[in-house]
Amino acid sequence: MNRPAPEPPRVGETLAALRQDRALSLDELSRQAGVSKSMLSQIERNQANPTVAVVWRLANALGVPMAELLGADKPVQPAIATVASHATPSLRSPDGRCELRILGPIDLAGQFEWYELTVQPGGALESEAHEPGSREHLSVLSGSLEVQSAEALTRLKPGETARYAVDQPHAIRNPGKGAAQALLVVVHPT
Repeated sequence: MNRPAPEPPRVGETLAALRQDRALSLDELSRQAGVSKSMLSQIERNQANPTVAVVWRLANALGVPMAELLGADKPVQPAIATVASHATPSLRSPDGRCELRILGPIDLAGQFEWYELTVQPGGALESEAHEPGSREHLSVLSGSLEVQSAEALTRLKPGETARYAVDQPHAIRNPGKGAAQALLVVVHPT
């Protein structure tokens, strides 16, 4: 039984996309990779298949692995990624009265962050000013919390949310007799 021979990888589309992502002209990539402009043009139009040596030069010039240029499958992200409770990092205040469980992915840090906040009675999470335009959103789940942003002060009970500027000194305190839990979202300007 004769099977048809598999087709060689077509790198043209991938090459063109990578070159455009890096804002390189054919001339610039030609110089950086040491591959003629006409050969690059033929590869991008799928009129020529490059040798391994040419793929290696192009991959190095573009700063990608050869497999990416050859169209190797990229790792598939799971439809639902789960982080176990014990794998969720947390931070504690020096006095141990405040704990922030880091719920947001690390790749969003500095843009958009969210935390589960637990503050013991008398505990305070005091912060210096973040960059201009930053805001926090604090939603109390249980207990009560006070929020201070510069001179403004408000008290929250379960189910309430405060939204406030954090480009100035600010604090979250638990004036109650029991622990308080909240969700804290920090939005940095884009």
